[in-house]
Amino acid sequence: LPVDEAVDYMKKAAYKSYSKKGMDIVELNYKAIDLGKDALHKVEIPADWATAVDAPKAEDATVYVSEAQKHFNEKVVTPVNLHNGESLPVSTFVGFEDGTFPLGLSAFEKRGVAVSAPEWKVDNCIQCNQCAIVCPHAAIRPFILTAEEAAAAPAALKGKKAIGKGMEEMTFTMAISPLDCMGCGVCVGVCPAKEKALVMVDQEAMLPQQEVFDWAVKEVADKELPFNEASVKGSQFKQPLLEFSGACAGCVETAYAKLITQLFGDRMYIANATGCSSIWGGSAPSTPYTMNKEGHGPAWANSLFEDNAEFGLGIYTGQKAIRERLAAKLRELREITKSEEKAEAIDEYFATYNDGKANKVATAKLVKVLEASPDCPYCVEVLKDKEYLAKKSIWIFGGDGWAYDIGFGGLDHVIASGEDVNIMVFDTEVYSNTGGQASKASKLGQVAQFAAAGKAIGKKDLASIAMSYGYVYVAQIGMGADMNQTVKAMTEAEAYNGPSLIIGYAPCEMHSIKGGMTNSQAEIKRAVDTGYWNLFRYNPALKAEGKNPFSLDSKAPKGGYQEFLMNEARYARLAASNPERAADLFAKNEKAAMDRYDYLNRLIELYK
Repeated sequence: LPVDEAVDYMKKAAYKSYSKKGMDIVELNYKAIDLGKDALHKVEIPADWATAVDAPKAEDATVYVSEAQKHFNEKVVTPVNLHNGESLPVSTFVGFEDGTFPLGLSAFEKRGVAVSAPEWKVDNCIQCNQCAIVCPHAAIRPFILTAEEAAAAPAALKGKKAIGKGMEEMTFTMAISPLDCMGCGVCVGVCPAKEKALVMVDQEAMLPQQEVFDWAVKEVADKELPFNEASVKGSQFKQPLLEFSGACAGCVETAYAKLITQLFGDRMYIANATGCSSIWGGSAPSTPYTMNKEGHGPAWANSLFEDNAEFGLGIYTGQKAIRERLAAKLRELREITKSEEKAEAIDEYFATYNDGKANKVATAKLVKVLEASPDCPYCVEVLKDKEYLAKKSIWIFGGDGWAYDIGFGGLDHVIASGEDVNIMVFDTEVYSNTGGQASKASKLGQVAQFAAAGKAIGKKDLASIAMSYGYVYVAQIGMGADMNQTVKAMTEAEAYNGPSLIIGYAPCEMHSIKGGMTNSQAEIKRAVDTGYWNLFRYNPALKAEGKNPFSLDSKAPKGGYQEFLMNEARYARLAASNPERAADLFAKNEKAAMDRYDYLNRLIELYK
């Protein structure tokens, strides 16, 4: 086939594939095709490649290597990734008959797929940790080093004096994993320093920092720091228990989920609906959810699309039943024990029974006391199920296709139950995982599959439906618009003794944002500034304190609504194909948004 003819076919294919995303995308593909044609050159293969030996295995550098991890990685993960999974004998899965996978397998992969990675400009850094909180893949992390740790660090480590009371002798560093980075550049975009503390450079230039990252994760000890763990800065010194997933570069869903694991992950159960979050959360054979140095991490499971809420409620109910049985045994022991130490430990356990963080500490103390009495029948009985003693943080994850549509009946059933479960909805306003179909979360005028001429009806108000119960904690969040509000909503929801629903705005590849997903967090801010998305919290617990349970956390729209819509091809393509219909639907979209803000503003007075 003549080269010119081949190029013509490729350009026609590019137009067919990307014209709906806008001609600017098509032109970029045309340019890439032309550059590719002109850059063709012969590659000479060195003769010694025939006798080349494998590079050191990735697992040699990983942090939490258990025998189960090693076995699974060598006998299952590696063969599957090499497309040899069908050759695995049944004996490979001895010990894993129930279908469980070890945590932390994604740390073995070290894919190195990014063309560029962030370089830390240490002198410009203000130590705010905003870059870390938005990283979708946990590839950039802050650490505080003691003088001894700093002295033992690899030569390539860069650091500066840590900011904080009592930290005068400590060193702050920002560790970056170029082999786990996806090159999205979101971290650079959110950096608030006057001169950016992060710049994107060729990935190869950052490879010496891999040793620093691996060392810091493995060797830097956890510390009591003078920062509130439930803050943007403080939360990022906690180990992310979701790392190196297969999510898209710039993904916001994983940024939300990762933050939740930093806040509660060591005592967390997750029921995950089918969708993007089940794909990046647990695509065989890898597992991006991981564990801390004590071996604790999220217990994750994926049920069907349509019954995930019920599945999560079942997990909670089972945990609750076992815990109540253990509590009954402890009450019996408390009545008969003559040991002050046992009595004190049991009393402390019940005093913190519904406080997840405090009960974790009390449970550890109780277990230690019970283990010191091997001749005590009650102690032995309780210790058989000691993993269920502490209050767990139960989370139900899913996208808008699940929460607004297919799983809505179950979600409604769960929040109506009044039980202490937390629901996190990643709202992309479209069925992202299955290719971009419209959902009830999609807005007026949005072009998607099954809405090729622009969606003719408005977005379902899931938050108001949940708020109508009166006893459900409800929040709408947008990380890029207000990180503090995001952290606050998550901690309030988890602390609330009842059902909680958090809806997080999550820009997606399916939106075709101009400039790409490097602007995902900036697009959230723009959505909130224009009134397209609102931030608020409804906390029923405040009513008992005589306070207003409703807080509208975003300001009045600043204008620029239509410009916001046209910045995303999911709307702009309708303006290109049917300008009159676009003008009508976009005007209705804007009016609905303004009316919604007015409605939320009135709720402040209504709930006083």
